[in-house]
Amino acid sequence: MTQQEALFQYLLRLGDNALILGQRLSEWCGHAPVLEQDIAITNLALDLIGQARNWLTLAGEVEGKGRNEDQLAYLRDARDFHNLLLVEQPNEDWAHTIVRQFLFDQFNYLLHNELQHSTDERVAAIAAKSLKEIKYHLKYSSEWMVRLGDGTEESHNRMQRALDALWRYSSEAFLTDEIDQLMAEAGIGPDLHKLEPLYHQYVAQVLDEATLQPPTDTYMQRGGKQGLHTEFLGYILAEMQFLQRAYPNMQW
Repeated sequence: MTQQEALFQYLLRLGDNALILGQRLSEWCGHAPVLEQDIAITNLALDLIGQARNWLTLAGEVEGKGRNEDQLAYLRDARDFHNLLLVEQPNEDWAHTIVRQFLFDQFNYLLHNELQHSTDERVAAIAAKSLKEIKYHLKYSSEWMVRLGDGTEESHNRMQRALDALWRYSSEAFLTDEIDQLMAEAGIGPDLHKLEPLYHQYVAQVLDEATLQPPTDTYMQRGGKQGLHTEFLGYILAEMQFLQRAYPNMQW
């Protein structure tokens, strides 16, 4: 695999994480527990979709085959998506949404904090711009973790159940492959192994404050980065891609 091919795949991972999570969060529009959080979670979704556009636009340029961000978003099948399994998991309830967001936000913050120093100026610029939003996302999800975890008996129990269900997806991001290694060697992306201790340190700190217990099962699901997904991604794409698939090349 050449460095350019690895960079293309790496950019897809970044764009797909943001796109799929943004699509998931958009499902709360009009359905969140209270109006304030309806607006807040929709704004998070818009931030992520904006970040996805930037990453997928650059991916199309690096690929050099004339595909733009819309074609990469709407005309790829599930096996061609490379997002983490975590971000495609269902919303279920507000607890699941917050736990999923928190587990992803901390990784996303650490990743973009390093990417802003990438040897690829285009990657560094997108990361630096995105980091401003990601910092807020992490603050938002961390505060909700504590508020609900250390809240009522019901909110605590719901958060613990959500944590137990989603924990198995929390460390896939740090399972490296050839693409991660090539990007780290070129200085384009960070060494993920160096970020993992920082991730677990912060997560443990917030869980302790939220009076939540991290599951003891160390098995982690994997495959999303390589295009192997849960059944949930297919349902997301069926809804997200319907218009473009039904009316090819349609323009507003």
